[in-house]
Amino acid sequence: MAHDTTIRTGAAATVPVRAGTAPARRARRTRQVAAWAFLAPVVAYLLAFYAYPLYRNLDLSLRHYTVRSFVQGDAPFSGADNYRTVFGDPSFGPALLHTVVFTGVSLVFQFALGLALAVFFAQSFRLSATLRALFLVPWLLPLIVSASTWSWMLNSDSGIVNAALGVVGVDPVNWLTSPQWSLVSVIIANIWIGVPFNLVVLYSGLQAIPGEIYEAAALDGSTGWSTFWRVTFPLLRPVSAITLLLGLVYTLKVFDIIWIMTRGGPTDSSTTLATWSYRLSFGSLLPEFGPGAAVGNLLIVMALVCGLVYIRIQHRQAT
Repeated sequence: MAHDTTIRTGAAATVPVRAGTAPARRARRTRQVAAWAFLAPVVAYLLAFYAYPLYRNLDLSLRHYTVRSFVQGDAPFSGADNYRTVFGDPSFGPALLHTVVFTGVSLVFQFALGLALAVFFAQSFRLSATLRALFLVPWLLPLIVSASTWSWMLNSDSGIVNAALGVVGVDPVNWLTSPQWSLVSVIIANIWIGVPFNLVVLYSGLQAIPGEIYEAAALDGSTGWSTFWRVTFPLLRPVSAITLLLGLVYTLKVFDIIWIMTRGGPTDSSTTLATWSYRLSFGSLLPEFGPGAAVGNLLIVMALVCGLVYIRIQHRQAT
């Protein structure tokens, strides 16, 4: 059965047009052209800044590149040799372990502190907005500034942290130069930087919970921790999931904080896959572009797997 469409010819007049006629086809074609015109910039951006870099990184990992071949573009195809080199390198195991520890501990403390602060600021009190804005400062600062500040604070000889420990009678700690403490130091700095992001997102999630639900819970006798665990936290679960996913993707690729504070040392004690990839590609006179790109691709796969797991969980909850 043919359908009628309507074409406006003036402020008030309309003319019905049967679907499949020339005017209807022109109107449909105009809408399609407009849709593609709006979509084209996004597609061009994704191709230029996501698809092409991913392709180049994959190509780097499958070829034997030297400085000369990198410039001239005639590197021979080597297949999975670069990946076998990476997996057989003694640095791979520690770097993977440090990445998992760095990411896991950072996420747990960032989320826990961010949630606690979000619940705190959800209460109405004076200067709440001002204090919440001040908590955003670590997130707004350039990472090079934050990392340099933490390097100064944790300096073994003149750092304010060791000075404060000395006041209470604790021996100085070699935060950045000790293999036992270097990873802990960069984790502390990363937690400090990531808490504001969790605070902002979780606070927004708390504001979206209707007050009537809390009133109903209060009528049922729920108070304090019982309300939080039985009402607030379950309703905050979707926001918590996306917060953890975004934090995971960001933390996996953290490079600048670690590189500025410890350069992955001493003795690779704070080396992660991100810093190892950079060091392989650019950190020596004889760069290994292929293995460096292979390590970068491993990070991409790890982030992709986490994203797919999140989508799977969301799909199950929706059905």
